[in-house]
Amino acid sequence: MDYSLAALKLLCSQLKEAGEVASQNSFTLGGLLFQRAWLQGVIVSASDTGSLLLDDGTGLIELSLTGEFRHRGWQLGMYVMVVGGYVARAGEHPMIKIHKIVDLSSSPDREAMWYLEVIEAYKMFYQPLVEEFT
Repeated sequence: MDYSLAALKLLCSQLKEAGEVASQNSFTLGGLLFQRAWLQGVIVSASDTGSLLLDDGTGLIELSLTGEFRHRGWQLGMYVMVVGGYVARAGEHPMIKIHKIVDLSSSPDREAMWYLEVIEAYKMFYQPLVEEFT
């Protein structure tokens, strides 16, 4: 994992547009190279195998939990922030291998603020780079 590449603030619907760059073990989205994604959403499913299903309002993504994250009390309906390595999988939900997960359920207006953060990140940081490559 190349930690010099920023984790992009994204929505699940945007990840569907990402293309794989196999030679660099990463993905590209409008010319932006990334390996990790930063998402927020509601836990809608949990399994005993250490995976959760996250719904961000635009799509679903599987969260792969390892180590200490497996032993925390993640519950259906929790609103969480996740950062981790993105994995595209044919015929299955895409997946994030979790590096960080935080329960934000107690934060008011968290979902509305998240959409604004994603828009702001796109307009301030991603859009100028995308336009440079096109």
